[in-house]
Amino acid sequence: MKWDVYDETVIYDNPWVRLTTVDVDVPGVGRIDHHVVRATGEVVGTAVTDPDLGILLMYRHRFITGKWGWEIPAGRVDSGESLLDAAVRETVEETGWMPKNVELATSYYPSDGLSDQKFTIFTATGADHLGPPTDISESERIEWVSPAKARQLLHDGEISNGLTMTALLWLFSQAN
Repeated sequence: MKWDVYDETVIYDNPWVRLTTVDVDVPGVGRIDHHVVRATGEVVGTAVTDPDLGILLMYRHRFITGKWGWEIPAGRVDSGESLLDAAVRETVEETGWMPKNVELATSYYPSDGLSDQKFTIFTATGADHLGPPTDISESERIEWVSPAKARQLLHDGEISNGLTMTALLWLFSQAN
């Protein structure tokens, strides 16, 4: 059933996130105020693979959840920047590797019952090492891991980041 939307009021707004209440009519329930987190920018991630090296991952800490884990390079799209350019830039900044053969894989909404945030995943086959990452605050270390190890990291809960999980599942679903 489609919910009818009547009005939206901003509760909090800054360059990173906007919190609103939306007056909606829920079929069978009636009108309610539903809290919505509005994203103020798009996010991209790149799953970089190489037949000889494996899958490029970063090991990092996320202070919000207090967890360490493995992730693909990802980040916000700058104003006026294309999704593809942002994917390449974020990969270089965070890993020091320039991805090759970058292609759009998929886009999705990770929590569409609460937020309009959209993630777009790219894949890249091959990469050239340019040097150390220019954004040293992103990860503790960067490694190429085999697909088997990536599967084990997923299984063991060492990868819990939704964007990374989705990207790896996309990669594995495309494998012959």
